[in-house]
Amino acid sequence: MIIWLASYPKSGNTWLRALLSCYLYSKDGKFDFDLLSKIDSFPSDRFFKNYSDKFEKPEDTTKYWLKEQEKINKSKNITFFKTHNALCKINGNRFTNSENTLGAIYIVRDPRNVITSLAHHYQISKEDALDFMLDEKRGIVSKVDNRYVGFQPLFSWILNQKSWVENRNFPVLTIRYEDLQDETFNTFKKVFDFINKLTKSNKSIDKEKAKESIKNCTFESLKKMEQNKGFNEAITKKGSNEKLIFFNLGKENNYKKLLNTSLINKMNDLFQNELVKFNYE
Repeated sequence: MIIWLASYPKSGNTWLRALLSCYLYSKDGKFDFDLLSKIDSFPSDRFFKNYSDKFEKPEDTTKYWLKEQEKINKSKNITFFKTHNALCKINGNRFTNSENTLGAIYIVRDPRNVITSLAHHYQISKEDALDFMLDEKRGIVSKVDNRYVGFQPLFSWILNQKSWVENRNFPVLTIRYEDLQDETFNTFKKVFDFINKLTKSNKSIDKEKAKESIKNCTFESLKKMEQNKGFNEAITKKGSNEKLIFFNLGKENNYKKLLNTSLINKMNDLFQNELVKFNYE
């Protein structure tokens, strides 16, 4: 069965994925980017490229979402997947269901800090990044050999988190990026305990290995590793072959220092309910 690591883009999904892959799949809590392959992304082009369909529209792959998950679950193993997909239905096709999903961990981040990471990642202005976050029809679209085999409907920031957090078809643990940042061990343990509950495991957390995994997956460690080895999930800068820095600001991403007062006030109004809901205000 599948356990999802879900989030809106630039909300800490890759960091949690690093922590989990390091703890679960390394021998001693030592991290390497290769471990991330143990927690793949879904949906991605590799799941759909072997179909003979022309995939002329981005949403054409949605009819195979559940079919691919059924294939994955034939192994009877627990499989973790990262996703930015909204928990939605497109053209009558559900992203997932309780027959294929054991549960999900949803990472939410203060939208006023998401915007700066989003602007950097997509190389757009902060104003355009806000439009991105408000777009209820927004999706990530990619083509391979002129076929739309990579499509993730995000929807807006509000709808994305709401679709997962308010879901009642299977258990969802919601964690805040900020808690993972400030209380890493305690938040990681909540994730571990949630996974144990889902999988009906009585195994206690290995505190020393968890602490070693956390030490080797700090933002500073990941940034240094990217500088030394590169990071194949980083995107290419527009107009060049150079990779854009993926692990960019870390704790320096502070909206109070990076956004002007007008934009902060606008976001406070737009996301007022959510800021209160997740204790950001």
